[in-house]
Amino acid sequence: MNRPAFFDTNVFIYADDASAPARQARAIQLITGYRRAGLLIVSIQVLQEYFAAVTRKLGVDPETAQQKVQLLTRARVVRFVEGDLIAAIELHRLNRISFWDAMIVHAARLAGAELLYTEDLQHGAVLGGVRIENPFLAV
Repeated sequence: MNRPAFFDTNVFIYADDASAPARQARAIQLITGYRRAGLLIVSIQVLQEYFAAVTRKLGVDPETAQQKVQLLTRARVVRFVEGDLIAAIELHRLNRISFWDAMIVHAARLAGAELLYTEDLQHGAVLGGVRIENPFLAV
C-alpha cells in the first residue's frame, strides 16, 4: 500500500453492503488504508455509479450517499477531456472489454495508478499498463 491505486465502484458498494460482511470488511480496510495514506484514486464515473447503485440497490439514504461521495472527493479524482474518451474507446476495441470498464482502466492509467481494484475484470491481467486485482478473491 505504498503506491496509488484506483478503486472501481464495486469496492465502494461492498463497503456499504452489510449482506456480505467479509467483503464489506475487506472493502473498508482497503478504502481506509489507501485514503489515510493519500493514495486512493477514483473518477467522476465511479462516484456517479456509486451514488446511483447504493441509493437504488442498497437503499442508502441519498443524503448519506451524498456525504460519502463528498468524502471520496477528497481523494484524487480523475476527470476526462475529449481525448480521454477516444483513448477509452481504443482500450475497449483492443482489449475486448466493456466500454465502461475501458473508461475505468483509462482513468486508472491517466492517474498513474499501477493497480486497479475491481471484481469486474480478470484478476492479474494488465490492461493499459495497469494491473487488475480482485480484492475479494480470498474472501
